[in-house]
Amino acid sequence: MDNVFIERLWRSMKYECIYLHALETDSGVREELGRWIAYYNMRRPHSALPGRTPDEAYRQIAPTPSAACDPETVSAIPLASPPSSGLA
Repeated sequence: MDNVFIERLWRSMKYECIYLHALETDSGVREELGRWIAYYNMRRPHSALPGRTPDEAYRQIAPTPSAACDPETVSAIPLASPPSSGLA
């Protein structure tokens, strides 16, 4: 598969988010990128999808997920806990 799609995503992210904000902390970067990715997927129309958002295009071809699988209702997956030393 050609990586033209991911290269376009990175270009958009740089020009529409990263270059426009003075992001100084890791948490600030994560927060701003999270907001931009949500905007990119849910609100930003794409010419490759005849003016639709990726979210609209996906929902048009995919069945509606149950509430338990909806991304807005699923909590973040916790990272693995460090292994215990076995000493109690």
